[in-house]
Amino acid sequence: MKGAILQLNVSDDPSGNLGQTLAMFGEAVAAGAEFILTPEVTNCVSTSRAHQQDVLMHETDDITLAALRKAAAEAGVWLLLGSLGLKTGDADGRFANRSFLIDPKGEIVARYDKIHMFDVQINETETYRESAGYRPGAQAVVADTPFGRIGMSVCYDVRFPLLYNALARAGARIVTVPAAFSPVTGAAHWHALLRARAIETGCFVIAPAQTGTHASAAHKTRDCYGHSLVVSPWGEVLLDAGVAPGVYNFTLDMDDVDRARGKVPSLTNARDFDPPQVNS
Repeated sequence: MKGAILQLNVSDDPSGNLGQTLAMFGEAVAAGAEFILTPEVTNCVSTSRAHQQDVLMHETDDITLAALRKAAAEAGVWLLLGSLGLKTGDADGRFANRSFLIDPKGEIVARYDKIHMFDVQINETETYRESAGYRPGAQAVVADTPFGRIGMSVCYDVRFPLLYNALARAGARIVTVPAAFSPVTGAAHWHALLRARAIETGCFVIAPAQTGTHASAAHKTRDCYGHSLVVSPWGEVLLDAGVAPGVYNFTLDMDDVDRARGKVPSLTNARDFDPPQVNS
């Protein structure tokens, strides 16, 4: 399977970002990609909830979703739209961080709302409270494609291995981890976490990422780590995109999933067990 990651550096202007994304999409199609993947919050990276309230849209109205569905249909390719920030109509006004799998007809095959919210204080100057603006999802999602069943996740989910175990047990052979990772935690943990998720599940891990400093006209800017990765089921890094925005092509041999699981069949060796007993 030939694929392509779009490593993006988007601003807080969804309409301005769309042209960049469509241009990269066209480049990936021209290179022969059958499956194209974009990062988390493809439509808008913003540190301002008020600004997000002004520019984000409901799913039915979102210009990024509509344009990329059309582009996928015209090109006849599969698309993982890593995620979009979307209005929900929830009473508390919080948004959804929603990933979409789109087929070659432009139809939405699966939706996944990010389950784990990035609520952390990395240091004295870098604090995130994703749950203040986004409401968490509750449903794990897998979906079938001609090249294998895909398990969907987003960014901070990568720190919760039980989700990936559940996806693999549900038949996933590829897991997607679109992200807008912090540079601090990215440098420390990004590669290790993604390799671990691949090794534990025997899945390919494809992680398209936002990168660099994200422009903002009137609000505090945000930085992202980049380094979009593709990791084999044996834990080998097949692609590391570094920090430059662009289109990064890769090829997967899906038989590698069976080869890796045959060598170390941890999914079938796993046993249920009682919770820990505290001895004091």
